[in-house]
Amino acid sequence: MIKLIVLDVDGCLTDGKIIYASDGSEIKNFNVKDGLAISSWIKMGFGVAIITGRSSEIVAKRAKELGISHLFQGVKDKESLLQELLGTLGLNSYEVAAIGDDLNDYKMLCGVGRSFTPKDGAKEIRELVDTVLKYKGGDGAVREMIDILINEGDLKEQFMALWL
Repeated sequence: MIKLIVLDVDGCLTDGKIIYASDGSEIKNFNVKDGLAISSWIKMGFGVAIITGRSSEIVAKRAKELGISHLFQGVKDKESLLQELLGTLGLNSYEVAAIGDDLNDYKMLCGVGRSFTPKDGAKEIRELVDTVLKYKGGDGAVREMIDILINEGDLKEQFMALWL
């Protein structure tokens, strides 16, 4: 059973666009459906980690808002950091699902039990992962991933009970 999901940000939680305002501040769009699924996954007692290559105050704010306690930004070697996190949490790789969209996620996606990419993930990633999602990054791909994990884990009743 999957106990931890690992999320890339740009291209998975967002559409991959980086927008700078004239004052130099960064703007990102997050999908609320992804957010509801992530916070529900956490409420069900499972873990969530963000491992991203860039650093952004916006990502830190979104992680805090959703209750994501494992946030790693500016990561160059996602695979090594993931292995370190698994050791800290006492998890095996088969208990982890991850979503990534580009080559910097490749090795990380090889080291998990269940791997996903959005519909618009890089060709090499689409060829690698277990599941290519129907939705693009930032358009509900993370929600789709979590819905799949909930169905595979026979957790639908528990998920629905959070909201009904």
